[in-house]
Amino acid sequence: MDNLHRLNDLPPRNYADLLERTEAEKWELIEGTAYNMTPAQSTQHQRIVGRLFGEFYQQLKGKECEVLVAPFAVRLLAENKSEDEVRNIVQPDLVVVCDLTKVDEQGCNGSPDLIVEVLSPATANKDRTTKLRLYRKAEVKEYWIVDPYNETVEVYAIQESRFGEAAVYEKEDRVLVGNENGFELELHTIFG
Repeated sequence: MDNLHRLNDLPPRNYADLLERTEAEKWELIEGTAYNMTPAQSTQHQRIVGRLFGEFYQQLKGKECEVLVAPFAVRLLAENKSEDEVRNIVQPDLVVVCDLTKVDEQGCNGSPDLIVEVLSPATANKDRTTKLRLYRKAEVKEYWIVDPYNETVEVYAIQESRFGEAAVYEKEDRVLVGNENGFELELHTIFG
C-alpha cells in the first residue's frame, strides 16, 4: 500500500501509469507531460458541453459516426504502441469518431474526426497552444475551440495534411460540421 501511495504521488508518465491509478483524479498526458484535470468545470461550461452533445447526437443518429463526451480518454499517436510507449492521452470535452474500430473500452485509440474543447480559465492557454500543436501532429481532421466568455467558436480544419488558419464564428453564425456530408449548427443554440 505504501508503494502504491508513493506511485500515486508522482504524475503519470505514460498510458500504463494512468491505467494503474486508483484515485478519482483525471489526467492528460501530452508528450509525456502530465496535466491534472481534477478541478470541476463551471456550470456554463457544462451547459455548453451538454448542448453541443445534444446537437451532435441528434444530427449523427443513424450515421456511421459516434459522439462521445468527457470524461473519455483519447490516445493520440498510439497506433501499434505498447501501453508504456503511449505518451499522449487527452480528455477533450467532446469527440466525434467516424471510424468506430478506434473506439474500445478504454476510449479512442487514434485520432477522432473532430475534437471540441470548451475553454475555461484554467485550460484556455493549453487548449490554444499545447493541444492545438498536438492535434495538428496527430492529424485530427477538425478541432473546435469554444469560448463561452466571448461566445465564439474557432474551427481548425485539416487541409493538405495540416490545419489551416482558424475560421472564427460568433453566436449569430452557423458552422458547417465536417465536410460536405456534414450538417450545419446554429451557434445561438449552444450559447443560449
